[in-house]
Amino acid sequence: MKVFLADDEIVIREGIRESFPWEETPYVLVGEAPDGEMALPMIRDTNPDIVITDIKMPFMDGIELCRTLRAQMPWIGIIVLSGYDEFEYARQCIQLGVREYLLKPINAEELKSVLDKVSAQIKAERNTFEHAASLRARMETGGKFVKEKLVGSLFSDEAAEEDARPVLEQLRNMGCPVPAPYYAVIDAAFLPTAEGQEAAAVLAESSNGKVLCSPGRVGTRFLVLGDSAEDAEERAYAFATSLARELERSDCKDIRVGIGDIVGEPEKIYTSFKAARHIRHLLVERTDEQAIILGTREMGDVADDKAPAIINEAKLYMSSHFTNPNLMLQDVAKAVNMSNSRFSTVFSQQNGQTFTEYLMYLRLNKAKELLRTTGTRSSQIAREVGYNDAHYFSYIFKKNTGLTPSDYRAQYQNQPE
Repeated sequence: MKVFLADDEIVIREGIRESFPWEETPYVLVGEAPDGEMALPMIRDTNPDIVITDIKMPFMDGIELCRTLRAQMPWIGIIVLSGYDEFEYARQCIQLGVREYLLKPINAEELKSVLDKVSAQIKAERNTFEHAASLRARMETGGKFVKEKLVGSLFSDEAAEEDARPVLEQLRNMGCPVPAPYYAVIDAAFLPTAEGQEAAAVLAESSNGKVLCSPGRVGTRFLVLGDSAEDAEERAYAFATSLARELERSDCKDIRVGIGDIVGEPEKIYTSFKAARHIRHLLVERTDEQAIILGTREMGDVADDKAPAIINEAKLYMSSHFTNPNLMLQDVAKAVNMSNSRFSTVFSQQNGQTFTEYLMYLRLNKAKELLRTTGTRSSQIAREVGYNDAHYFSYIFKKNTGLTPSDYRAQYQNQPE
């Protein structure tokens, strides 16, 4: 189980990071952030199973982070940290489906108990969804089977545009939250198909009705519902990346995921599907074990022609700004005139690393250079390469190099890497 931590108090983050016996448990800390705004793109990058978040944080507080995760990635288990005087916040958290609520300060034993509880809940839910998916796969009639067929009819080459609204009306009568203001279609292919379709159905089941699926000949197609164009795009990207993770967990190979246009009319759902299918076909020639491309027909051009130049521009921007501890994905996306989710997808596809991984690579490379060539204290080096928290810098450095900053300096000072 992968765990992500969001808390603006360095002492709290350090305590959880350093005092909890991560290596002795089935949990791994995959990242941390001092506020929700910084945490959100990192959560999309790292795909955690569990998020631990403080309530009171600057920029985006824990309530807003929980609300966003609930809307876009509802399969993530959330644990909230707070002080004694925040009962009203606790009540809001319960309404947002937060799994557990911990009062500060916490110790390792309490955290382990809560992680075990949330982990057990997640596993039980996955088993329930898997059982439901297996049952549905054995059924040739019934409501869920009919829903899948109705969703699938939206993607049929034989369907007329004017058929979309009646289909959505039938789905609404069956309890689906349609029509929606905006839609996006995801087209995914994978092998083995049957096992992957079951995993895909499980994930769609956990979306609180915001993602509807229909098995296809080589994979599964999804209709993503959004409250706004941005919401549809962010939800589609979050679902696609989580889908790839779940397919990998099911030992699927040759994973190809295309995401189509964001459209605001039912009649254009088929257009979104055609774009998603076209993008997915573009990936057939790739040798990547897994590939995800987000976009429209314009995005197809980006994927083929413009992406390398855009990503080079982004990397140049990052090389000039990585020492800023507040540098975030949205800053770089804005600099290259792309939406956050589209930039995140194209960057990882073109660069072979997520934005978070590449930012860490730049910072640690500079830190290693300074450790080798100067006598500057490691706490000062941490600040110079973009880490306000010297202890977190040491943790990340050792996790990535196997050595503490002081051990690295002792071994490599005055030597070229």
